[in-house]
Amino acid sequence: MEQNIGQIDKKIRVGVGVAIILAGFATQSWWGAVGIVPLLTSFAGFCPLYTLLGISTCTKSCRADKPGKGGSSKS
Repeated sequence: MEQNIGQIDKKIRVGVGVAIILAGFATQSWWGAVGIVPLLTSFAGFCPLYTLLGISTCTKSCRADKPGKGGSSKS
């Protein structure tokens, strides 16, 4: 699973997720549980919908942050 969510996208998803959860608590609605989806995709760094649409907000340096994912190894 290769990352396809960049840093700015992650921050937006966390904010939106928290806002949805808080709105759910405020209105006492189970719809607040929907806020879990943007939080999970943000923490995973991967969005299945982006894969289907061929979208990636992740830069090359973002993908190289994980060891063994095309980054240069220094000995």
